Amino acid sequence: MYVVTAAGEEDGELDGCLVGFASQCSIGPARFVVWLSRENRTYRAACRASHLGVHVLSRARSDLARWFGERTGDDTDKFAEVDWRPGPGGAPVLRGARAWFVGRVLDRFEGGDHVGFLLAPVTEGSADADDSADPDDVADAARPGLLRLSDVEHFSPGHPA
Repeated sequence: MYVVTAAGEEDGELDGCLVGFASQCSIGPARFVVWLSRENRTYRAACRASHLGVHVLSRARSDLARWFGERTGDDTDKFAEVDWRPGPGGAPVLRGARAWFVGRVLDRFEGGDHVGFLLAPVTEGSADADDSADPDDVADAARPGLLRLSDVEHFSPGHPA
């Protein structure tokens, strides 16, 4: 599971959502694709963004996944209560993510009820390298590992797929 963030280029509108459809799709050159539902407000912000932030969360940060997965930007400012900073192209970078990268949007393509955003990574980071990261987020003995679908399938999505 990933949290994808966007900032509209012209209006600076911020949004983000929990994403389950994403994958590396090329080694050389490095490429990654994230799939966003057309129903999601983040999709609309991403269509106006030059860069997207892609965040990997540890199980210890399921609260952050819940925040971005169960709320919609239609009625909640998702960035008002989370720690973040602007990355390349204004893409919000969430503090406390286990790892993250910001990718420049190269292309968009249809895929049924989701649209794929092809990204070229331009910068990356991890909790190990980020002084602001919570040490419990890096190594939580009670809930080790990365956040997976089985950790979030009980969430109530902010938007239907």
